Amino acid sequence: MVDRVTKLFAGVLGVNEDSLNDASSPDTVPQWDSLAAMHLVAEIEDVFKVELSTREIMKMQSIGIVKTVLIEKGVLSQDML
Repeated sequence: MVDRVTKLFAGVLGVNEDSLNDASSPDTVPQWDSLAAMHLVAEIEDVFKVELSTREIMKMQSIGIVKTVLIEKGVLSQDML
């Protein structure tokens, strides 16, 4: 079962959900370029109704880290994964 964050990334990046995992990053997904990163941030903020700081955005270099940041902000819980 694919979680909400992975589905969001697949949609923005235009890739199959099954090709992504928590270790997926700009280094492993060619479609995850700087422009896509901006779209990802906007979509994450919109979908999860959260405002990300510059520090948090710079930290989010993999899908797993994005999940951790969202858990720390209280907008995602482990049981939602």
